[in-house]
Amino acid sequence: MAPPSKTAKGKARQPQARFSASGPKTSSSQNLPHPFQPAPEALQPFYATLPKSHVYITHLDPRPAAFKRKIFLVPVAMNLAVALAFAWRMAYIAPYYLDLATSALGHANATTLRAADLPYRALILAVLRRALTFLLDFVLAVFVWPWPYEFLVGTGATSPAGWRWRVGFRDQELYVRRSRASWDRVLLAAPEQPGAKAADVLDEVTGRDARDAVLRRVGNATSPMFLGQKTGYLTMDGDWDLDWAGMVAATSLVDKKVVGLEAFKHPVVLLHHERMGWITVDLGMGDSGEQEERRDQLLKFRDALTAIGKEDLFFRWVEMIQFETSQPGGFTPARQAAAAQKIRALFKEAGLDFDGFWNETVGTEGLAGMP
Repeated sequence: MAPPSKTAKGKARQPQARFSASGPKTSSSQNLPHPFQPAPEALQPFYATLPKSHVYITHLDPRPAAFKRKIFLVPVAMNLAVALAFAWRMAYIAPYYLDLATSALGHANATTLRAADLPYRALILAVLRRALTFLLDFVLAVFVWPWPYEFLVGTGATSPAGWRWRVGFRDQELYVRRSRASWDRVLLAAPEQPGAKAADVLDEVTGRDARDAVLRRVGNATSPMFLGQKTGYLTMDGDWDLDWAGMVAATSLVDKKVVGLEAFKHPVVLLHHERMGWITVDLGMGDSGEQEERRDQLLKFRDALTAIGKEDLFFRWVEMIQFETSQPGGFTPARQAAAAQKIRALFKEAGLDFDGFWNETVGTEGLAGMP
């Protein structure tokens, strides 16, 4: 990201707002470097409920409720299977550990070993067998059991199961992602200030590298192709977690008509700044009509490929475009031409003419607002 131009020493240029819901600017917006701007006032009841230590992304998933129900049944079945297997293992192994504890207290039983009475080989095998049993149960307790526990109970205010119980399945679902602590608490702090808070991401010099890293992650996570490729439940990755409590709060506010659903119609990025309060990011996606058109194009194209049994082509196409657009230096004309050749070759291998199929199914020459 290019550094903001200066009109005076230490003063960044005023950003160009693109979120129509942001409302009038306050005087503090004059100090915000591009592409940051004051958070939409319409969302104030929502972001007032959020902890201030993360970056947040909100978006709407317009896929049918029946489709989302099918997607959610997969983790339900998986976690139920894990819970049942864990319960069986506990019932099976508990008497064994009880006997070990009893033996350790001096009461001989089937688990008692007397080294002097056993051949060396038999003793080694018995010790190895017990060590492997302990290791297996340790792995199950530490690494496997947390899956169903977090799915059902959660480690915060709610859980995936709690979210679905309160929200249900809807055709228009609100999703809230928050940055993972594996990167946000490092990148949001200025490198020269190890104890700095998230606000320092906006500092002109010390926070520039961190700011660029944050914006790169935000750009990848809000890409129309990424959101068109995955249902909201599957947008978790190495950089972002779904915020279950945030989704419950946002949905509740919409149901109570405290916040209008239209305020979430397009992806919004939220970040708290100590001096400026809650701020958002200009995603550079153009106007709302253009975003809507682009999303409709992606859905049409995906549905057309799915209808002929070639949905995998859509995902490979999305991954290819995401890779090219995320390269250092931006999506240059040379990279655009190279990507176009790769895409046409990819579709040709599958027996399709990309340009002809796109024009036939979508009816335009390309994605709205994209080169």
